[in-house]
Amino acid sequence: MKNLRDKVRGRNDPKNPNIAVSKGAKVVSKMRTPESEISDDGLFNVYGPPTVDELLIQLQSIREVKDPEEKRRLFIHKLRLCSFTFDFNQDAQKKEAEAREMKRRMLVELIDHLSSSRIWVSEESLKAILHMISCNLFRPLPPSLYKDFDPDEDEPTHDPSWVHLQFVYEFLLRFIVSNNTDAKMLKKFIDRKFLLSVIGLFKSEDPRERDYLKTILHRIYGKFMSFRSFLRRAINNIFYNVIYVSQRHNGLAELLEILGSIINGFATPLKEEHQRFLRNVLVPLHKVECLSQYHAQLAYCVVQFIEKDPRLSCVIVGGLLKFWPINSCSKELLYLSELEEVLEMTEQPQFEKLIVPVFKRVAACICSPHFQVAERALFLWNNDVIAQFMSDHRPVIFPVLYPALHTNLERHWNNTVTQLTTHILQQFMDMDEKLFKQVEQTFKETHKPEERRRRRQDKWKEVRRQSEQSPFNNTASSNEMVDSNRMDVDRDENANDIHNRPQNGHLQQRGNDKMGGHNNHNGPYQTAYH
Repeated sequence: MKNLRDKVRGRNDPKNPNIAVSKGAKVVSKMRTPESEISDDGLFNVYGPPTVDELLIQLQSIREVKDPEEKRRLFIHKLRLCSFTFDFNQDAQKKEAEAREMKRRMLVELIDHLSSSRIWVSEESLKAILHMISCNLFRPLPPSLYKDFDPDEDEPTHDPSWVHLQFVYEFLLRFIVSNNTDAKMLKKFIDRKFLLSVIGLFKSEDPRERDYLKTILHRIYGKFMSFRSFLRRAINNIFYNVIYVSQRHNGLAELLEILGSIINGFATPLKEEHQRFLRNVLVPLHKVECLSQYHAQLAYCVVQFIEKDPRLSCVIVGGLLKFWPINSCSKELLYLSELEEVLEMTEQPQFEKLIVPVFKRVAACICSPHFQVAERALFLWNNDVIAQFMSDHRPVIFPVLYPALHTNLERHWNNTVTQLTTHILQQFMDMDEKLFKQVEQTFKETHKPEERRRRRQDKWKEVRRQSEQSPFNNTASSNEMVDSNRMDVDRDENANDIHNRPQNGHLQQRGNDKMGGHNNHNGPYQTAYH
């Protein structure tokens, strides 16, 4: 058995030179492993993860190499070296500092070669490029320095590795926009996971990183038509999460800027999918707490939809009125600005459907105690389009606005608001004096302060009378009388105990405990009891 085992081992041992391979037998090649791929000097594994020592080796410049195949091989090798990432949160030793600088120079060289040559184009190069990009970009973002980050007030958290990241982003941007990049070949390596990872980086607080991502994602959307629907859905999911869960996201402005360009390219008539996006995503985004961070981009998207289909103005105005802020004056100013922009683009048939609800809201803003909100509402008359609408429909609009204008004129504390109110009332009078007097008379008849006060007092008298006649009230009154008598008896008994209590020290202490623990001779109530 031992001899047989030795024969079998010897036959399967490829290192045994005495074993002859039989004719027709297949020679199994040795599997390539990272350990088997060693550089020419026998020191480094050219297919395994790079090391700091490899980065410190001086390599020939890609420009100096003449052979195209050698150029491609050196390009791929330097991509592999650049996939090594450093921890910039710690102080670097001399060796690591030199390696960081070597990586930065390699990235600059790779960008130059990518832009100036097309020798690098191959499937192996594309695989190495995306691997290098994934290793550098798809990372945990640095934690925020603030619990509730506000870009208007707080300084953003900058990633200390930006000295390398900026060149990686520049490389990725030039790679995507390059005419040498074959979209069909690239689709083999760019998948949905890669795209979701790119979209996930929009959470970064660093505006420089989000600006690169915005341009890159927009170029990917334009280059790969098969990914367009998926990208829109992925961005919508971020918006849904912001609207209904988190209320915050650092990249909303950039994502909406991308969508503004996409909406501009929608074909007309608009698909139901796009109209649903307006109703379910863009309109509810107005109610998010941090609206001021992205309102300009959101308003642009809304305006693009109205330009595509003016009938959608009813949907937009209805959404604004539905989500109109109550406690936030700053958001109310944003809503008024957007309402003016939307009404300016609204056609006459749609405007007639919105007259009463819109100007009821304008009237409420005119009466706002916050002078900026009242001023902004009164400035709507400076818009020629809206002023013409008001003039054409003054029999409907003026009765809605007059109570608010009259209240402002009598009670508002701000002089500027009062002057603007007087000017607008004068405009209505000059426009239609008969209508003005009619509305004024109707207001005086229906809003008599003395009459309203008298009616209010009569209502309260009736409520009091019904309360006194209620059987429940009688029972409650009798119970209150019994409780009152009991309290009087207890008060008398306590008083007798206080005035007739014994002078014995032990009993005196018990009496003091009953009265709340205050000593009669030293407590604050001494004069009250004597």
